[in-house]
Amino acid sequence: MKAALVCGAGGFIGNHLVKRLKREGFWVRGVDLKFPEYADTEADDFVVGDLRDPSFVRDVIDRKFDETYQLAADMGGAGFIFSGENDAAIMHNSATINLNILDAAYKRNNKRIFYSSSACMYPAHNQDDPDNPNCREDSAYPAAPDSEYGWEKLFSERLYLSYARCRGMDVRVARYHNIFGPEGTWDGGREKAPAALCRKIALANNGDAIDVWGDGQQTRSFLYVDDCLEGTVRLTRSDFQGPVNIGSDEMVSINGLVDMIADIAGKTVKRNNVPGPLGVRGRNSHNALIQEKLGWAPSRPLLRGLEITYEWIERQVHSNVAMNLAE
Repeated sequence: MKAALVCGAGGFIGNHLVKRLKREGFWVRGVDLKFPEYADTEADDFVVGDLRDPSFVRDVIDRKFDETYQLAADMGGAGFIFSGENDAAIMHNSATINLNILDAAYKRNNKRIFYSSSACMYPAHNQDDPDNPNCREDSAYPAAPDSEYGWEKLFSERLYLSYARCRGMDVRVARYHNIFGPEGTWDGGREKAPAALCRKIALANNGDAIDVWGDGQQTRSFLYVDDCLEGTVRLTRSDFQGPVNIGSDEMVSINGLVDMIADIAGKTVKRNNVPGPLGVRGRNSHNALIQEKLGWAPSRPLLRGLEITYEWIERQVHSNVAMNLAE
């Protein structure tokens, strides 16, 4: 039986990845600071611990794994990443995790390792025009990310690629673009735009106004989690190293995203545009390279993923409201 290690298995993407690998017949070890919040883990072995601790990392990478997936990071949505208050923790925690995992994998001869980078590493000046952002993989340099989170991702990409070049590691690097779906963070300050807007609209009455950060003309693309997993597994098992975008090329403004979710909810919702952390003006996945190298690119319409996600978040909101009333 093949074995896989998923670092960050208590998180949104990691927990979904564990389920995917189990369906494929893998023996899976998951590792994280915590168990998944919204669903039980299906990992054969789940170890709770701190991947910033090198001795803990050596303990969990104690055997041969056919595939290692490194998703663990200190992260969140715009309210967490762009506030500036969390920069030192983001850079220290994520860089330390990557240094520990990569070195332990190398010393155990676990050569095949996937690393999840982020579209946040792209130069900010290439994303000033919300209608024409440039996120081609070869546009990464000269480097100028818009956040310390992006700088750490860029450093870690280079770390993995240097281990491949100098130490024979068989690395795969993907740049994720705004992954969303059910069983993800939907409140508390670390949630991303789709989840935050689903929550606000689920809580709103018909005709209410909800707060939207900025003028709402900033653009993004959002990738449903199942497509993210498909791209991740395909890349890991391919002979292409990357870095490569894994994201949707269906671009939408934040105002447009509000309207789509309101339609799904069957509500009329007004937008109250307020100041808030925004990031770049435009970002959209460029998918020519993944299509060329893997013969595949994400194709699920944004609307379909939002329908599934809104239904799940609406249930969480109503359950949470009911619990508060009961108290």
